[in-house]
Amino acid sequence: MKRVFLFLLTNMAVLVVASIVMSLLGVNTKTMGGLLVFAAIFGFGGAFFSLAISKWMAKKSMGCEVITTPRDATEKWLIDTVARQAQQAGIKMPEVAIYNSPEMNAFATGPSKNNSLVAVSTGLLYGMTQDEVEGVLAHEVSHVANGDMVTLTLIQGVVNTFVIFAARVVAGIISNFVSSNDEEGEGLGTLAYMAVVIVLEILFGILASVIVAYFSRIREYRADEGGAKLAGRAKMVAALERLRNGPETGAMPAQMAAFGISGKRSITELLMSHPPLEKRIAALRAQ
Repeated sequence: MKRVFLFLLTNMAVLVVASIVMSLLGVNTKTMGGLLVFAAIFGFGGAFFSLAISKWMAKKSMGCEVITTPRDATEKWLIDTVARQAQQAGIKMPEVAIYNSPEMNAFATGPSKNNSLVAVSTGLLYGMTQDEVEGVLAHEVSHVANGDMVTLTLIQGVVNTFVIFAARVVAGIISNFVSSNDEEGEGLGTLAYMAVVIVLEILFGILASVIVAYFSRIREYRADEGGAKLAGRAKMVAALERLRNGPETGAMPAQMAAFGISGKRSITELLMSHPPLEKRIAALRAQ
């Protein structure tokens, strides 16, 4: 209930802020053009804001400790390996961090190719062989080199715009229908209209997540392929096999999980951000 209440409260706050901003900009959201501008501003604005703070958010939410001066041979090897792979990929050296978790996972994030963070869990760093860790790091560096953070942000911005726009168009149609069948002709009213918008945003958001997940799965195959080029196919396959045979990965915040080496299974594969490890391994072996 607390999560639902916070969602409703946040959505109402966004609507209020949106209305104020649109008024200041002189945009009339009662027209299709004005509504589309409104949807695009908040759809892309939210996505790019999340991208801009992605490194900061990752460090805070995951408790990442950025390695500035290696404290032992393992950390030195970690820094040297990422530096070598970044040079091979033609990108600026990412910040490298470790976060405390028994689960085997890693992720990459950051607003651009040359302003990124690669983080690994202690469970992965000390629970895998160096060859397997090298494969994981190559996968994450490939995410950065492919510009996946920006690409996913653009896709998220498009679907956010669709959700915001479509929810309000459909809510307007419902309001007009109610108005035509209401003797007073007042339609839904402000509170009822906002409630309908929230419900429609949830429904359209689920539909949009299927699209985002599809592109996310394609991106994972590309990162695996890039990882194989940087570290060697054998090391990339070994890393994925280790993940498949190891314990299930734990929960990560959505934005970090999207760029992790592994992902949790969903009720349906349509909602999975990562393809099943079996398919990823088969794809690498088939290359």
